[in-house]
This record gives sequence, C-alpha cells and structure tokens, in this order.
Amino acid sequence: MLSILGCSHRFCDHLSRRGFLQIGGLALGGLSLAQLFRAEAQAGITKSQKAVIMIFLSGGPPHQDLVDLKPEAPAEIRGEFKPIVTSVTGIQICELLPRMAKIMDRLAILRAVVGSEGQHSAYQCMHGRTQKRQPNGGWPSLGSTVSKLQGPTRDDVPPFVGLSPRMKVAPWSIVGEPGFLGRKYAAFKPNADGMGNMVLQGMTLEQLGERRRLMSCFDGLRQELDASGNLEGADEYTRQALHILTSSRLADALNLDREPDAVRDWYGRGDPRPAGYGDAGPLMNDYLLTARRLVEAGARVVTLAYGRWDWHGKPYGTTFENARHHFPVLDQGLCALLEDLRVRGLDKDVTVLVWGEFGRTPRINKNGGRDHWPQVSCALLAGGGMRTGQVIGATNRYAEQARERPVHFQEVFAMLYHNLGLDPRRHTVTDLSGRPQYLVDAPYGPIQELV
Repeated sequence: MLSILGCSHRFCDHLSRRGFLQIGGLALGGLSLAQLFRAEAQAGITKSQKAVIMIFLSGGPPHQDLVDLKPEAPAEIRGEFKPIVTSVTGIQICELLPRMAKIMDRLAILRAVVGSEGQHSAYQCMHGRTQKRQPNGGWPSLGSTVSKLQGPTRDDVPPFVGLSPRMKVAPWSIVGEPGFLGRKYAAFKPNADGMGNMVLQGMTLEQLGERRRLMSCFDGLRQELDASGNLEGADEYTRQALHILTSSRLADALNLDREPDAVRDWYGRGDPRPAGYGDAGPLMNDYLLTARRLVEAGARVVTLAYGRWDWHGKPYGTTFENARHHFPVLDQGLCALLEDLRVRGLDKDVTVLVWGEFGRTPRINKNGGRDHWPQVSCALLAGGGMRTGQVIGATNRYAEQARERPVHFQEVFAMLYHNLGLDPRRHTVTDLSGRPQYLVDAPYGPIQELV
C-alpha cells in the first residue's frame, strides 16, 4: 500500500491535512498497484483484446431441467417442464428459455460435463482443477493466470475483475484465488460487499465517479508533491498506480447510471433476491451489464456469481418454483448480453461461459427438489469465435451419466485459454518451488468441436 503524506488542505472526503492518502488498496487484498505493475512488467506482458466472462451459477443448476430435458422419462425424473424447439434443428431446451431458443445458433451446449469433485465450491469452475493434491500455495485461478501471462490491456483497468455479492452461507471464494502466483494477481473486487464498496479512504464508488470533484483533489495533491519533491524518487509503477485512480475509465465502467434506461430494461432489472445466498445484493442482470462494460473498458477476465441454484426443495421452494423465477431472468439477461456484445463487435473476441459446480439428481426428492449430482452437469458457451449452434455430448436416458463425448472441466479451461490466445500445452506458470506448471493437465486440450 502506497501512503503519501503532507497534504496541506482538506480533501473532498474531508480528510484532515495530516491524513494519509491510501492508494492501491481498492479490494486487492492489500496489494499496492505499484507492486502489481512492477510484477507485470517482469512477467513479459503481451497485449490482446480477447476476454472471458464467466457466469457461475452458484449451487449447481439442474441440467435435466435446463438444457438436457428427458420428456420420455417417468414423471419423478422428467419434472414439470417441457422441451421447446430452437433455431437449430434437433436441439431442444426448456420452455422457460424462449429467447435462448431463438439464438441457439450462437450458443454451444455441453450436455456431459464430467470431472466434478462434488463440493459446494466455485473452486473448480474458477481454477479448472480440483482442490486435491495442490502444489504449495494452491493452483491459480483462470483470471490470475491470465493476469500473470498477459497483464492489463490498459494501465487504468485491472485485467481480472471479480463481481460477486456477499454470501452469508457461502464461505468459499466465488471469484477465484491467485494461488502460488501470489496476491499481486488476485482479482480486483469492486463490489466485494456490494456495489458501493469500492473506496478510496472514505470515498464511495459514486463519489469516485464524480470526475471533476476527484480530479480537483488529485490536482491539489500533485501541486503539493511537485512543490515538495516527494515524488522525485517514485518509479514508473508508482506513477501508474496514481494514474489508475486519477483515470475515470474504471469508475465509469462500474457506473451503470451511464447506461440508458432502455438498456437497463433490455437486460432486465428483475428481482434482487437471488443475487446472493440470503442477501439482497445488486440485481442479477446488473452483473451481466457490468461485465460487458468492463470487458469493453479493457478487462480480460470477468467472473460473476449469478443467483442461488441450490434447490433441494421445501421449505425454501421446490426446484420448479425456483426455476420459474431464475430461468426467465437468466434467459433475458444472457441473451441481452450476447446481443449487446454482437452489436458492439465484441462477440468474436469475448467468450461467455455459463456453468455451475455440478448437476442435480435425476430423481426428484420427497421435498420437490433435486440434490447434488457430481456425475454429470452442463454448460453453455458463446462468442470467442467458436463454432456454435451445436450440442456436444449426451447423457443416458435419465440424465444420470455421460453416454457420449464427455467434456472434462479442464477441457473447458483449455478452450478458454485457447480463445484468449494462450496455448495450454505450451504456456506455463512457475510455482513456488520453481517448477513450471502447464495451464491444464495432460492429456486435456481445447474442445475440438468448437475450434
């Protein structure tokens, strides 16, 4: 954390002249931005505009109700929903997803995702690997790995941003950890405790967005520092740290008030209740719109937790009661995101992934819910220049296990790295013992049907 002393006037947030100006915290786990820039320069940064938006369906979505319906199965397995045809001949999905059905040519469905360790955790979805037999320090997440290997596209926008609400009964990280790469490659978390959490020594996100007010503060600071000579010894990385906070680009990207009401309504403002486990956080589809704004501003990886999908049944509502709310909201928000990316010319560069940590039991339990089922799950992929409009893999007649073309978690990660311009068979990151680690384990590689 960089601390600058000696201010001769009160700042806009009414700090006294003897106060500290703390630069670089901003929910980065205490890492200074100057250290981050220095480490990135040492890593040999390359530039790219490729990006990934990962939408994590917290709790595990029911694959057999979402995109792998079994209408010929017994009632206790097939559930209440009917399949509908889509724009791609032969592909059917849930009747509650009519917008997705219309743009199925722009989606790829993975119906046989395997390799889940079966834990209620975002770890595998964010890191690609299980939590077993980790190297010292732990595996780095997708976003942290990309931050290390590719760095920022712009000095004033972090390469890895994690959007997630507070979750009272979800103690695990739903963003992804930097593991052995260290805190310098942790996610930037502007809304770790809600959208107003991004602070600069008492200044809120809304205040940070007030460009004129903020700049007047820093203009005064710079004049003092120039006069006192306190910045004469600062290197370029410290100057970059100052630049990211005096630039409005990141604050603007996070400020949804800059979007027209028509766009906000297009994404769907919905009901705030599903934003987190027991918390009324930001609206779910606000996260999707924020993700688009962040990748447009220059972020490489944006992860977000979307809704609460752990539907075991009453007293918290049956699978089908919850699905009637969640499915249409996801349908509207995801389709708006994909169309928004397309009309802005970002769809070929931005990969969108939607998935959860596991699937749900084929048989509906006595409480009207479906329980955890790590044997098989599903995922949706879009954008990134992939060959969409297809289904990859299939389950058996009751959606219990993969029947053909299982796709492992690490294959999905290999695909994401490939779309970002990284070769999972060639690029490595060095662990704490000095050993190079490939981005995925052998023999996994990109999903060839999508390349």
